[in-house]
Amino acid sequence: MCGFAGIFHLNTAKPVDPERVERMCDAIAHRGPDGFGVWTAPGIGMGHRRLSIIDIAGSPQPMASTDGRAMLLFNGEIYNYRELRSQLAAEGANFHTDGDSEVILAAYQRWGVDCVERLSGMFAFAIYDLERRSLLLARDRLGVKPLFMAEMSDGSLIFGSELKALLAHPLLRREIDPLAIEDYLTWGYVPDHRSILKGVEKLAAGHLLLLQQGAPRPAARQWWDVSFAERRKGTAADLGAELVHLLRDAVTSRMVADVPLGAFLSGGVDSSSVVALMAEASSQPVKTCSIGFDVKALDESNYARQIAEQFHTDHQSRTVSPNDFEAIDPLAAMFDEPFADASALPTWRVCQLARETVTVALSGDGADEAFAGYRRHVFQHGEDRVRAMIPDGLRSGVFGTLGRLYPKADWAPRPLRAKTTLLNLARSSEEAYCDAVSVTGPDLRDRLFTDAYRRERGDYRGERPFLDCMAKAPARSGLDRAQYADLKFWLPGDILTKVDRASMAVSLEAREPLLDHRLIEFAATLPESMRVRGGQGKWLLKETMRRYLPEDILFRPKQGFVTPIAQWFRGPLAGAARGIADRGAIGRTGWFDAAALSQIAEAHIAGVSDHSRLLWQLLMLDKSLTHLGLA
Repeated sequence: MCGFAGIFHLNTAKPVDPERVERMCDAIAHRGPDGFGVWTAPGIGMGHRRLSIIDIAGSPQPMASTDGRAMLLFNGEIYNYRELRSQLAAEGANFHTDGDSEVILAAYQRWGVDCVERLSGMFAFAIYDLERRSLLLARDRLGVKPLFMAEMSDGSLIFGSELKALLAHPLLRREIDPLAIEDYLTWGYVPDHRSILKGVEKLAAGHLLLLQQGAPRPAARQWWDVSFAERRKGTAADLGAELVHLLRDAVTSRMVADVPLGAFLSGGVDSSSVVALMAEASSQPVKTCSIGFDVKALDESNYARQIAEQFHTDHQSRTVSPNDFEAIDPLAAMFDEPFADASALPTWRVCQLARETVTVALSGDGADEAFAGYRRHVFQHGEDRVRAMIPDGLRSGVFGTLGRLYPKADWAPRPLRAKTTLLNLARSSEEAYCDAVSVTGPDLRDRLFTDAYRRERGDYRGERPFLDCMAKAPARSGLDRAQYADLKFWLPGDILTKVDRASMAVSLEAREPLLDHRLIEFAATLPESMRVRGGQGKWLLKETMRRYLPEDILFRPKQGFVTPIAQWFRGPLAGAARGIADRGAIGRTGWFDAAALSQIAEAHIAGVSDHSRLLWQLLMLDKSLTHLGLA
């Protein structure tokens, strides 16, 4: 795992200052503390920070091809590099290292830009072709590894593994993109179609960009997509057998490393499944780690300990206080862009714990998106069955009226909280799911914004790209479209951003076997009944893992990392909540109504309403803008 940065002159072969590239790399030194290199030529500069995982002594970067015609920067891991190496060697390629980086170069020389389709792994890379004077930028299928880029006033394109690298370039404009504020308030993160800064782009997951010096800049090209349009046939036993084969292959391929390797273990279905298959494949005890909280209602460490004992892992656990709010400032600096997923805090803590004994850790991320494991997927599936039985006009009229009349009862037991369900049934499948995933709704956002900001935003709304993503999904059902949008929008924007930044901040490589693209493609073809059944998501995965995991692990309610932000804003962070309105950086933007912000804070502090997620969004936005010097 590594980080890289570069400068490419789009029109002429201007010289590149190597010290400028070095400063960009220094800004992301945490991603690669084990090695550093810079290479420049007319029109191009490339820099790399290395975290040594495979072929520790070899494979320095920037790396030249054997014939010297191409240079590579690479962040990630290619899990099928040995198979590709054997194939390429049989076709005449020569290799001088034992790592996966050289295999990418050889694959590029053999197959050109189509080499990406043969790579199985997580990656972002840049290849400069000296003969063609072209630059290829590529990102893996699901966006596990990030890639930022921006055009400069001197005619260059700068690129890097984090926004920090670009911020180190003196010509980068630090101007907020106002539409990013609308996106962020909607989702709690800045999605991949935008950046917090005007002019900064993120190469989308499963896309590549081929730049030719002196030629007009083309649009990025999508090289991979996942389709939910087909349905796989077979019994549960047959599909389960295929699934366990794919799971084993995904896990074992990610256990290749020349450094200590372990796994995150929360005690949930996904991480427990990964640990079970690691233990099956390993002759040594698997190193596992988990964190617990000193508040019983938030603590899952007993479940993690149960799995550790069952599979005889070398387990370490640490209890942390949920009152971890002193980490807010370094957290904002870690992400650069505003990021309001509060589980980032415990994710960072478990990464710190893991790094004490291992350099690589396998996680259970991805199974919920692929196999319909979120509670919202179960609701979506059930609501769509109701929608299919009632004509649209009648459904929207009846359920819309009932939803408006039904009292809001967040305090009540879940079966009595019918208002949201009734309103969702009045909406289209896509609109209802978008509402379920988003953080702050359009009415509340409009209350927060000033007239000046609303004029600047125009008719754009943060929900639009998500709805467009659902609409274009190659899919058959509402559940298909929901999962497609999760994989293409939510996963790279939230989950994978969180894990990448939290792990790389401590120089830890996190690998996601449940995001193996073959596993994702398999899951997308499963009948809905193999995904959601009997009020349970991830049905086939759970049935398949019965041979490994006990019932209380497989079927306990999903929890995940929980941060008690509601209590924080009524206690130690009450002053911070009040300060957002009149002392914070966001107040100086002129985009937020101070009276509305104050009302939100006071209502929460008094216990009248729960605005904790919104207050966390606003606080993290405020911290991020301060960190970036933007307000």
